[in-house]
Amino acid sequence: MNLSSQARRLSDAFTLIEAILALAISAVVLAGIGGAFYSALRLRERTAAAVDESLPLCRALDVLKRDLNGTLPPGGVMTGNFINGALQMGSGLSQGNGLQFSSTTGVIRDGEPWGDVQEIIYELRTTSQRGDRGGQDLVRNVSRNLLSTMGPEMRDEVLLSHVERFEVECYDGYQWQTAWDTTMNQTNLPVAVRVRLQQTPEPGMNSRDFQPFELVVPLIIKARMAGTNTAGAA
Repeated sequence: MNLSSQARRLSDAFTLIEAILALAISAVVLAGIGGAFYSALRLRERTAAAVDESLPLCRALDVLKRDLNGTLPPGGVMTGNFINGALQMGSGLSQGNGLQFSSTTGVIRDGEPWGDVQEIIYELRTTSQRGDRGGQDLVRNVSRNLLSTMGPEMRDEVLLSHVERFEVECYDGYQWQTAWDTTMNQTNLPVAVRVRLQQTPEPGMNSRDFQPFELVVPLIIKARMAGTNTAGAA
C-alpha cells in the first residue's frame, strides 16, 4: 500500500473531535425528545384528571336541566308549588333554602304504582366527610308518593360533593329574582331559571381555576291532558 492511498483512508475516517461532537448532538436531541415526551405525559395526566373531575359536575347539571325542563305549573291534583328560597319541606337543610318544584321526570317501571310526576327539592347539606377540600353536598330529594296522607317520602341522592356555591335566580320577564314562591305573590312559574354552581378548589390549587358554572333553563310549560274514553250504548 502506497502512502497516497493510506493518507486517503485516514482522511475518510472520523476524528475523535468529530465523534465527541456527534455524541453531544445526539445527547441534546435525545434530551429534547425525552423532555417533550415527559411534558406530553404530564399534559395527558392533567387532562384526564380534569375530565374525571368534571364528570360529576356535568352529570349534576344534566340532571338539574332535565328536571327543570319537565317543570309543571302549580294548581294541579298532584303538582306542588314552585319555591326558590325558604322551603316548606325537606330535611337536613343547611340554611333553610333550596329549590322545590314538581316535574314530569319520574321513570315509570313495572311493579311500581308511581306515575311520572314527582316532587323534587335541591338543597345544600353539610357533609360528614369534608376532608381537606371542604364544601357541602348538593342533594336531590325526590318524592314519588304524592298522595300519601303521612307526608312525602323523600329519597335523597347526593349529586355533587365539595360545592361552595349553589345559587338559583328566577326571571319574571323583566329582571332576575333571587326568590320565588307560588304560594305568595308569584302565582305563576318564572319565565326562566338561572343556576350558578361552583365547587371548592382542591388543596394546593388556585381558587380562580374553579369558576362557577352557569345554567339557564327556559320553562316551557306543556299542557297535560288526560285522555277520555267513551263507550257507545248497545
